Amino acid sequence: MTDLEKRQRIRSYVLRTGRMTPAQRRAYDEGWQRWGLEYTPEELAIDTVFGRTGPCVLEIGFGMGQSLAEMAHSNPGSNFIGIEVHRPGVGRLLHSMAELDIDNIRVYCHDAVEILQNCIPDASLDTVQIFFPDPWHKKRHNKRRLIQPEFVALLASKLKSGGTLHLATDWEDYARQMMAVLSGADNFSNTCSEGEFAERPAHRPLTKFELRGERLGHGVWDLIFSRD
Repeated sequence: MTDLEKRQRIRSYVLRTGRMTPAQRRAYDEGWQRWGLEYTPEELAIDTVFGRTGPCVLEIGFGMGQSLAEMAHSNPGSNFIGIEVHRPGVGRLLHSMAELDIDNIRVYCHDAVEILQNCIPDASLDTVQIFFPDPWHKKRHNKRRLIQPEFVALLASKLKSGGTLHLATDWEDYARQMMAVLSGADNFSNTCSEGEFAERPAHRPLTKFELRGERLGHGVWDLIFSRD
């Protein structure tokens, strides 16, 4: 059993089982058949599920889906796959998609590691983005952090040559761990100078959570690496 398989048993996320609002429940029930992707351990035909070809962006852990919906709405020529285990967040994203008439997102509600291992074809993604993953700030819990060498190697296998891995966190210790892991990865190069964090690009929208953090003086660190 690999370290990555062992970590699947020690989940890198907290499965929050918050209740859906009536609007989220209705959006989930109505939107899932149209935009949802049921997990099965077989390769996804990406062009088929979107009904077209185009740049493919995968977002892991989209939360309530605010920034993902905004990015997809602003980039109608790209295809977006979102992964989130929190069902109210999935419901909120599907509600936003219906409200804004967004048709270029497909959604998984399942563990990201299993989806990457079993569903996403190799060298099929143009971008992977992971914004504000669980920081697991207590040292004894750091092993639960998603950004670890084996997981980054898995991401590298799914990205096209020249593809982009974009991470963001508001936890400085995690940001430095991310930088160490990516700087030590064989298949990635920092788009900034070695060891430097990136400025938030205009295409990554500010979330309400991030705006609140800025008002409180909290820092945010972006890392943008290119797949060699």
